[in-house]
Amino acid sequence: MADDAVMIAPAPAPAAPRFVFTLRGGVSMDPEYFGSEDYEVGPDVGFRFNYLSLRNGREFGNPDPWAENLGFGVGGSFRFVGERDSGDFDELAGLDDIDPAVELGVSLNYGTENFNTFAAVRRGFGGHEGWVGEIGADAVMRPTDRLRLSLGPRVFFGDEEYSNTYFGITADEASAALPTYELDGGLVSAGVEFGARYQINDVWGLEGAVTWEKFQNDAADSPIVEQGDDEQWGVRFGVTRVFSIGG
Repeated sequence: MADDAVMIAPAPAPAAPRFVFTLRGGVSMDPEYFGSEDYEVGPDVGFRFNYLSLRNGREFGNPDPWAENLGFGVGGSFRFVGERDSGDFDELAGLDDIDPAVELGVSLNYGTENFNTFAAVRRGFGGHEGWVGEIGADAVMRPTDRLRLSLGPRVFFGDEEYSNTYFGITADEASAALPTYELDGGLVSAGVEFGARYQINDVWGLEGAVTWEKFQNDAADSPIVEQGDDEQWGVRFGVTRVFSIGG
């Protein structure tokens, strides 16, 4: 009698990688420069990492882009700082121009359903090449399933390189109105942010925020700030779009 054939099932193919992220595009209103009492309208862009799965089965983040990121997480951190053309402002006459700067770094986050906290460190490229850091926390409220509100404090730090770029005055720049001023690194500002996010559907949403901050310590005493305003407001509003690649 012939032996029964033994069939060996093929191993399942590894899952394809999947990457989920959210982009934001809109408008913002911010001070014309750090310490200015006048405001300007400009573009607003944002990126938020949501989820990444690899072929080996490892996963990072949450595949639901609208869910809270619970527990500890590590992500990227980005900020764009516009140029300062001193010729555009009579009160800054004699100061050097500052090119636009891009800040890139990492953030450490911890979240629950009703509370989020983060700390970020970034290095500047372009207009400044210093190091900056941010610490913040938010209470999270959900009046409806689609509406998310957040409110919490923010503190911002800058090293000596950063602080002197935007708030310092060298001997070559100094004038009667803007005397020489040199800063140490440390706490630059403290404030609060109120944010709102509305989910239109699984892909599209609306997002906005209002921020208030007050310059502290050496930054608050800068002649640049003393000629302007040590309290700064910011407003942004944009449309968000979720993208899913692979999977």
